[in-house]
Amino acid sequence: MNYTFKLKQPNGTKESLIYFRSFFNNENKNFIYSTGEKIKPSEWDFEGRQPNDINGRTKRAEIHRSVKMQLNRYSSFFTEIVNRYKNINEELTVDILKQRFDEKFKKITVKSDFFRIYQEFLDEKENDYTGNSISNSTLKRYKCNKNLLEDFESNCKVKITLGKFDDKLYNRFLKYCIEEKKHSANTLHRNVGLLKTFLLWALNKKYTYNNNFITFKKPAKFTTDEIALNYEQVELIYNYDFSDNKRLERVRDLFVFGCTTGMRFGNYSTISKSDVDGNFIRVIDLKSKSKNLAIPLNSISKSILEKYDYNLPSITNQKMNEYIKEVFKKLEFTDEIKKTMKYGDELVDQKAEFWTRISSHTARRSFITIMKNKRVPDKVIMSYTGHTSLEVFNAYYRPSEDDKINYMNEVFQ
Repeated sequence: MNYTFKLKQPNGTKESLIYFRSFFNNENKNFIYSTGEKIKPSEWDFEGRQPNDINGRTKRAEIHRSVKMQLNRYSSFFTEIVNRYKNINEELTVDILKQRFDEKFKKITVKSDFFRIYQEFLDEKENDYTGNSISNSTLKRYKCNKNLLEDFESNCKVKITLGKFDDKLYNRFLKYCIEEKKHSANTLHRNVGLLKTFLLWALNKKYTYNNNFITFKKPAKFTTDEIALNYEQVELIYNYDFSDNKRLERVRDLFVFGCTTGMRFGNYSTISKSDVDGNFIRVIDLKSKSKNLAIPLNSISKSILEKYDYNLPSITNQKMNEYIKEVFKKLEFTDEIKKTMKYGDELVDQKAEFWTRISSHTARRSFITIMKNKRVPDKVIMSYTGHTSLEVFNAYYRPSEDDKINYMNEVFQ
């Protein structure tokens, strides 16, 4: 793609603005952009499209050299932009070039290619009807990761591009997440995984040929002391009389249903009669959206379904996480427990009362822990929960201190 420089008023006697010009065949349009530089037509080389050469150290010669230097900035940047869009196999338009020139020469902040393409990635994931769509929770994480990258670019005064996302930029991003955002090792591990998924998508789409991200090492996960209930605790919660507070009673029932089925909250919070087939709950796993789950009913899960005529109470996950803490606080689960978090290389102990650590996901973790403590084979439990990875599945198992003592005594009596 060719370019040239022209004078706004080539036939005048006074100084004229110098324009940058390029013709876009694909749009049949001229791109004309003021460089802000001025020169008299009598001092302009119309054939060479640049200021006349003036030898010596005169003031006029210095001005001409300065103008040439500025014009070279425009031509060099134009060549860079053209090559960048050619490399990512994307069409360069007049409007896009104007945005890039405004950003470069007028210091106007415009949406970068990186985040524009990231938004395209999000739109594709959100509107994927090919059977490969992702859950709402995963989509939310991708959006949060995009916001995190935008914060990083803004606060650290860096420019994120697909072509220049290298080890140096990646390490600055990790440093920002650990030191400024105070992200734990597990949060960082997850966010880097989301970032690499996007970069791989961009590579496969040929928006970039930069594959440096393949060698990016994800920070190691750190096993935290998450809460899991034993069977006796689940029974205690289930049998507590909440007749004076129907709101907490409904939340309690939903939570216990999760503890006795092992499903994700998104699955167990929307169960209806149509999902029950004989003695089984049959649903499609919310995360994979392709795996069929067949979960046998037991006395507790069946009684909860019957209590609500097979239409369980409806509540958002946010409200569930808020209200279930009230349930545990009312039952006086107030023992102080410790949770060790890893931030970079630093281990930090956080202490809190038991009830503050409960969430809707505690139910799924409790189910797996109870089943494993009863020595149910992993393969059977995984058929209930929908796990396909043994590594991920085992991360849910949380033996209590009493469980550890009991197992030790069983072996060394």
